[in-house]
Amino acid sequence: MPQSDLGTRVQALNDRYRHHSAISVLDHALRDPQAGQLALVSSFGAESVVLLHMVSVTRRETPVIFIDTEMLFTETLVYQQELAERLALRDLRIIRAAPAALAAHDPDNTLHQRDTDACCALRKTEPLQRALNGFDGWITGRKRYQSGTRAALDFFEVEEGTERIKVNPLAHWTREDLQTYMDENRLPRHPLVARGYPSIGCTPCTTPVRPGEDPRSGRWRDQDKTECGIHFVNGRMVRRGVSA
Repeated sequence: MPQSDLGTRVQALNDRYRHHSAISVLDHALRDPQAGQLALVSSFGAESVVLLHMVSVTRRETPVIFIDTEMLFTETLVYQQELAERLALRDLRIIRAAPAALAAHDPDNTLHQRDTDACCALRKTEPLQRALNGFDGWITGRKRYQSGTRAALDFFEVEEGTERIKVNPLAHWTREDLQTYMDENRLPRHPLVARGYPSIGCTPCTTPVRPGEDPRSGRWRDQDKTECGIHFVNGRMVRRGVSA
């Protein structure tokens, strides 16, 4: 679909659901033909349980894509398995980098030490692009409060350089809203959150956060990097504040 037509469709969706709640936006997006076939992309990280729970109570058969970089914390892998079972997710798709690509570009698993952007592209961005083939769009956990570049984030947006849309049901939520939702629905937290990891990525590139630090400061500490790269343009990573 041409970008101009896609933009018109996205604008119509935003106009239609502008004043809806997060779960209502999600529910309608999963059923509205204008939104098309959608998948939820989830890291099963610190705040992921909110959208995963919403999917489980609205349309449990929604495809859920989980990127296993093969460098994740054991706690994340266990949490993913337990949460998928507890929420009875019916279409969980675990994706990884192609073995041939890993052998060619990171045979000794040290690429992250030399080039974190290249490592993220190899283990996250490229596998996700393949997984999203055939979908009209994907659901993200991005929120306005996360950075200035997201201050005007809409529920629906065009993914630049593609023919897909992004759906951001939690765009207007605050960190307090997330905690309240978890508490009210008695949802299990990622075990590393209690150990000082408010944002959780791969083991080599994630460290605990000290009191008073920004919650994202433990990701790629001391590097000029804030995005893993899953929000991309034409397959290239774009630096736009914190990732979902």
